[in-house]
Amino acid sequence: MTTVLLTGFEPFGGDAVNPSGEAVHLVAERWSGPERLVTAVLPVTFAGAADRLRALMAEHRPEAVIAAGLAGGREAIGVERVAVNLVDARIPDNDGAQPVDQPSVPDAPPARFATLPVKEIARRIAAAGIPAEVSYTAGTFVCNHVFSTALEVAASGTRAGFVHVPWSAEHAPSAGSATLPVADIARALEIAVRTSLDVAADAAVPGGALH
Repeated sequence: MTTVLLTGFEPFGGDAVNPSGEAVHLVAERWSGPERLVTAVLPVTFAGAADRLRALMAEHRPEAVIAAGLAGGREAIGVERVAVNLVDARIPDNDGAQPVDQPSVPDAPPARFATLPVKEIARRIAAAGIPAEVSYTAGTFVCNHVFSTALEVAASGTRAGFVHVPWSAEHAPSAGSATLPVADIARALEIAVRTSLDVAADAAVPGGALH
């Protein structure tokens, strides 16, 4: 049976809730297959998140890996295209670690591209009425570290990528924050999973950025 691994993150940086973890739980609750969906909420720690992801991939050998994380302040679902091989933590992780200018994966290339159909995922999420875009920076914190790790571990035939989500409307830190309802975030992740399974070649449409 085809297996998909979908992960989110626990809260970090003073937030009480992480919408990526909430949304992953919602997707798991209503998943009807026919593929097997494996879900997990990762710790926001450089060592713990990478180790947990590696263990999940080794145990379940998924055909597709989609990791999701919070990008507070963004207004749209960001389907990440590029993972940079760099850890440069602006804030400590949940273990208090704050590595600076280190590689995510030693001896790996400076950057890797997602192997999911990122443009088609963004297009289908937007077509469902949920703001979405292709993103070209996954940051240099634990999200990008997990993205880099997924691409490093992925075997031939395994597709991997990362999706950033805004704060949820239910738990935004301030009234003026850009948000999406957690139900929309979960729907976007469902679309990302379904598209990754159904679409072999990405859409050949403009999706670049000017800055």
